[in-house]
Amino acid sequence: KNELMMHDLLRDMGREIIRQESLKDPGKHSRLWFHEDICHVLGKNKGTEAIEGIILVLPTLKEVHLDTKAFARMDSLRLLQINNVHLTGSYEYLSKELRWLYWHNCPLRYLPSNFHLENLVVLDMQYSNVVKFCQDIKMRNLKVLNLSHSKCLTKTPDFIGLPGLETLLLEGCKSLFNVHPSIGSLDKLVFFNMKDCKNIRNLPSSICRLKSLDHLNLTGCSNLEGLPEHLGNMKGLTKLLADETPIKQLPFSFGLLKNLTSLSLQSCNRKLPTKAWLSLLLSWVQPRRSPDSIRFLPPSVSGLCSLRRLVLSYCNLSEGDIPVEIWSLASLEYLNLAGNDFLSLPSGLSHLSKLDNLCVDGCRSLQSIPELPPNLGTLDAKYCTSLEKLSFPSNYKRLPVLYLPNCNSLAEIQGLENLNYVRIIHMESCSILANNLKDSFLKGQSELYKSSIYLPKKEIPDWFSYRRMGSSISFDMPLHVEHRFLGMTIWAVYAAEDDTAEFVYPPYAIISDRTNGVEWTHSPSNRAIPKILEEHSWVSHIPQRFFQYPHPIKGGKRMEVSIKIDSPLEVKRCGIYLVYETDITDDDQRQFSCVNTHDRDEIMDNVHLKRGHDINVVETNCDFSNKDKFPKRLRMEPDRTKI
Repeated sequence: KNELMMHDLLRDMGREIIRQESLKDPGKHSRLWFHEDICHVLGKNKGTEAIEGIILVLPTLKEVHLDTKAFARMDSLRLLQINNVHLTGSYEYLSKELRWLYWHNCPLRYLPSNFHLENLVVLDMQYSNVVKFCQDIKMRNLKVLNLSHSKCLTKTPDFIGLPGLETLLLEGCKSLFNVHPSIGSLDKLVFFNMKDCKNIRNLPSSICRLKSLDHLNLTGCSNLEGLPEHLGNMKGLTKLLADETPIKQLPFSFGLLKNLTSLSLQSCNRKLPTKAWLSLLLSWVQPRRSPDSIRFLPPSVSGLCSLRRLVLSYCNLSEGDIPVEIWSLASLEYLNLAGNDFLSLPSGLSHLSKLDNLCVDGCRSLQSIPELPPNLGTLDAKYCTSLEKLSFPSNYKRLPVLYLPNCNSLAEIQGLENLNYVRIIHMESCSILANNLKDSFLKGQSELYKSSIYLPKKEIPDWFSYRRMGSSISFDMPLHVEHRFLGMTIWAVYAAEDDTAEFVYPPYAIISDRTNGVEWTHSPSNRAIPKILEEHSWVSHIPQRFFQYPHPIKGGKRMEVSIKIDSPLEVKRCGIYLVYETDITDDDQRQFSCVNTHDRDEIMDNVHLKRGHDINVVETNCDFSNKDKFPKRLRMEPDRTKI
């Protein structure tokens, strides 16, 4: 939003046009960016009125010492970037037209009174030595103030002199202990970041007057014990991050934040009772009729009706700390309860009709998950080591992504075979569950859907038509087959050769039609998989529609399938199973007929093959803990057809 982007080649072309205007005298250029030219112009005092912008980026972090007189004739200078530069002399020589000052590692402890700042729009002084600002500082045109990681800063400026400020960045200012009460006068402030300001103990009550504030980040403020009582008056607030803070309770007015869409309280209040404040939060959404809840709020509170994202991970939640009223969060799309200590989830979750992503990663005491929301797209339950029961109702038809690694106690997923769309299932180290999977589920029977399963099996089943040691296999498509070809299922057994990496990129397959010289790349996932020393299997079904363009696979064609996987993983064995219409049972046919028009069109869009590309990438939004994080693939070839 509100961004102007430029391609590197277009930028370089513009720079070359400027450079050609005066090859021998860079002091006459309107813009200077080559550090050799800048050091020459400033060192020799050859600056002119033509210079409007200077961007000094040194090849090393060495410090440069310059005299302010070098800027004396640069009356048109509007953009100045001088990271790691020490200036000596009077600051009155700097241009009054300066709009953007970018000065990282500024050595000044105080800004000089003769520094012309009145026309500045952006002041970026990250990693500076500034301690505080003078009381009567005036920067009426300033929109962005970035003092992040200024380790000496103890107080913010008096904001009366900064009435136009829209963005205030104070991240990592670890000595900061005071936010000036005048912050409440910033009617235009939209973005306020105080992440990791570890000395802040409280916020001024005047902050509640910020009607335009959209984003407030208090993550890592490890001494912040509470939020202002009238925080609910911040009508424009849509995102509040308060992870890793010792907040004792949320203010009673919190339910007035009708525009709040994202609330994150990860690792918040870990040493304190949680039931009271969490129940309070949910009572704002659906007020109870008991006197104990009504007293917290005025009758006019309608609740957090816009909340779409709620993070309560690692908050020391136990059994009963999540009331069944959680279903009242009607707009909720993402719910993260990872790392808590409850035994079960409230049954009201099934009422969250918009919930797309549920994360209970690392809830090691969790024993069962009740009926899930009808439109859930991703369930992340990895490392739920006590989980014994997971079931899908009979009318549940789709769950694209299911993460269950290290759910060692899970023996069965009731209703799994009823799902006609499961894109990705991770069940690494789930030996009991893997042994109970039916062969019909592993074959892959859909002519519309791709799927991939990761499971702890070492042997390729005997019913796989073609099997071979190594990572590639060749075979001929059968002739004179009575039934229609529906697709191909790949089975690859892999293992790690060493323990040098914790996570690796997932396998992908290259399928080649040697008869017609056509090659397809099948890469169904863009998320890393855990490196496991013992042998595991990747089972992936590819529907026949994937092979329609440019030449459909037919009987008699010579095929080759190669499985690719990154080091330290190595493919030990691979196999191919060709799926024909005869493999579909009556139950499977009924499942297929239940796919509604919307789902069918959606999947058809996903598998439609075009010349050169068929991109099928699954994205999930579940937050992962640092320990168990599944990083995204930096670069993965999309499904692609080569001729």
